[in-house]
Amino acid sequence: MAQFFSLHPDNPQPRLIKQAAAMLRDGAVVVYPTDSGYAIGCHLEDKEAVTRIRQIRGLDDKHHLTLICRDLSELSTYARVSNAQFRLLKNNTPGAYTFILEATKEVPRRLQHPKRSTVGVRIPNHPIALLLLEELGEPMLSSTLILPEANFPLTDVDEIREHLERQVDLIIEGGLVGIDPTTVIDLTSDTPVLVRAGHGDLAPFGLDN
Repeated sequence: MAQFFSLHPDNPQPRLIKQAAAMLRDGAVVVYPTDSGYAIGCHLEDKEAVTRIRQIRGLDDKHHLTLICRDLSELSTYARVSNAQFRLLKNNTPGAYTFILEATKEVPRRLQHPKRSTVGVRIPNHPIALLLLEELGEPMLSSTLILPEANFPLTDVDEIREHLERQVDLIIEGGLVGIDPTTVIDLTSDTPVLVRAGHGDLAPFGLDN
């Protein structure tokens, strides 16, 4: 049975943030709020937890999870960022975007795109997510909380508990969240390429639907 933490969305309780980070280090699978809905995440190096997330989401090993980072400095450890890319990221993070970038050697091969050596990275704009990452001291592997056969992410905590309290280790409630997933933008070429339209605004990247 999953533990349940109810955190203030703007001023999360430090004691519960510390407990959540400790659980992640010990291999927990955690549901947590972001600026684009609830997500499901785990420790970067925990293969068993990653497998559990894939099972919950109904994803095969070809679907790569996202590295959730606390800031641009941490993101740059795991993704190669040019000066032009850095300016775009600086102006639009934190925010409801996932960026596809070339992976550095710090990213395990199993977490990279098998053919392109790329990785999806994100800096969320949500106090709970950012404080959790700060306490953890390293990125999380994460995915939007969309169950198999569903078209939209789960956003109601009671519904999340009903579906997942026996499949995850911790559910963090953090107030109201949006229903749209992140906007996914590929920055590996000279021009940004829209992969998925979501909550993040397309205008800063010169994109439209």
